[in-house]
Amino acid sequence: MSKAPSVTLLAGPTASGKSALALKIARETGAVIVNADSQQLYADLRILTARPSPEDEAMADHRLYGVVDAAEAWSVGKWSRAVLELLAELRAQGRPAVLVGGTGLYFMALTRGLADIPPVPQAVRNATEADYLIQGESAFRRRLAEIDPLAARVIERGDRQRLVRAMSVHAATGRPLSGWKAGTRPLLAPGAWTGRVIEPERETLYADCDRRVDRMMDQGVLIEVQALMRRRLDSTLPAMKAVGLRELAAHLSGDRDRDAAVAALKKVTRNYAKRQLTWFRNQTPEWPRS
Repeated sequence: MSKAPSVTLLAGPTASGKSALALKIARETGAVIVNADSQQLYADLRILTARPSPEDEAMADHRLYGVVDAAEAWSVGKWSRAVLELLAELRAQGRPAVLVGGTGLYFMALTRGLADIPPVPQAVRNATEADYLIQGESAFRRRLAEIDPLAARVIERGDRQRLVRAMSVHAATGRPLSGWKAGTRPLLAPGAWTGRVIEPERETLYADCDRRVDRMMDQGVLIEVQALMRRRLDSTLPAMKAVGLRELAAHLSGDRDRDAAVAALKKVTRNYAKRQLTWFRNQTPEWPRS
């Protein structure tokens, strides 16, 4: 029987150097690099989502990068199923894997479990979203605390999407979201993986975010965004919510000049990195940092 391969979970905010470190590990160990970033799944936005370059992909085996058309919607459940299937394949081959990305829910699904929550009807979600807009976050959160105090406590301030999700799950199923999650089991067996968070100093990270945006502009990100916008896809699709897409689309439509678009893109990128830093500090405090 072949020895079970190691599985390394490499997490951290955007522009922190995760992909470069994963490539170094892969070249030293022969590991397969597996995408754990929800935006880098989509084929249409290589530059905007900072997917590994073709040159980097040629240096090591990369999986689940750019494998989904922007017209599709992948969930954490669908990604998890694809990853478990891939890891089983690699295990049979005796090959190690490095899962790298900044999508915290992907790592949580693997290490804590994924709740089998029934789909929430769109009408229920729309009504819940309308309630949030009418009531405001504070009143909405107080209502949520009455039915799901754990969710109300752990969801960060300003996270409208998760607040609406928690409330709509209860409205649709009659059961709190935290109740659905309570019975979950990790998808990866304890002891079968190691985790690591790349956590640069904040000022260094922000400067790297700004430099990344400048490189994106030089690499032709506007052409990439323009091609996607011409497809006129549903704005609720995950790919259409990519960080910076709205800001660059506003420039392409004539609503914002180039300098303002670049400044806005840098700001949303830094804000995104800040949210990721906070999330990983709160959710993976026991993982080693570097």
